[in-house]
Amino acid sequence: MQVNRCKLSPFSFLLVLLFLLVSSNASTLDETCKSIGASKMNISYDYCIKFFEANKASTTAGKHGLVVIATKITRAEATNTRKRITDLKASLKDRKVKERLSVCRMQYTFAEKWLLAAANGIKSGHLQDAKRNLNAVIMGTDTCEEWFRELGMASPLGAEDDAFTKGCSIALAITNML
Repeated sequence: MQVNRCKLSPFSFLLVLLFLLVSSNASTLDETCKSIGASKMNISYDYCIKFFEANKASTTAGKHGLVVIATKITRAEATNTRKRITDLKASLKDRKVKERLSVCRMQYTFAEKWLLAAANGIKSGHLQDAKRNLNAVIMGTDTCEEWFRELGMASPLGAEDDAFTKGCSIALAITNML
């Protein structure tokens, strides 16, 4: 009786291994977003997946990589918000609103630095430093919103602040999973 043995060429073996690795990491993103969506935060699974679509590397990243990617995405959002604040200030006449926008701009400047520090903390294994920096970013954005509430008006940065806070919350939630 003859037994048929299946032989894989080295190339075929590498393709199978690569497929398994990509599937495993795609599963990491999926499982991470499921966990975030099931938490008490106001971030759905779909929002989490859409958030990470901004960076193609997220489909193959592990949890540490996802935090770094989340901080990169939110740093870009902070830069864009700072530019929007500059444009808004140039178009407004109300001194009080311009002052509040200046404070918000400063908060987003700090946020960029704290997010970079958080990413570096993750990369170097200093999770507590990363958590502290991510919490500081979220509190800074809340400060911006509070300044406008004190004026009795809605923030002109409400949508940006909300998206930015959600991105930071995603990064923090994943950091807490590590």
